[in-house]
Amino acid sequence: MLAKVRFEPSGRAVEVAPGTSLLDAARQAGLPVARACGAGGICGRCGLRVIAGGERLEPPSETEIVTRRRNRVSEELRLACRVAVAGDLVVTASYW
Repeated sequence: MLAKVRFEPSGRAVEVAPGTSLLDAARQAGLPVARACGAGGICGRCGLRVIAGGERLEPPSETEIVTRRRNRVSEELRLACRVAVAGDLVVTASYW
């Protein structure tokens, strides 16, 4: 079963297989995602705010937590390169 990921404020949405990264889902929607490390989970620039559906996500990994702290990324944001879609989501980013 595919999961629907909607990106606000654009309203663009894509359906992706569970396990797809939020970064790949955003790319499929034609949205740019800030990143400097090539999706290696070390720069922290791909932070997205999950508006709805966050309860379906795995908790942040140790890598994600360390990267957010090191790069002073808000704990309210999830790193798009480190989050696997597990169900329907609505997300936003400050740079869209």
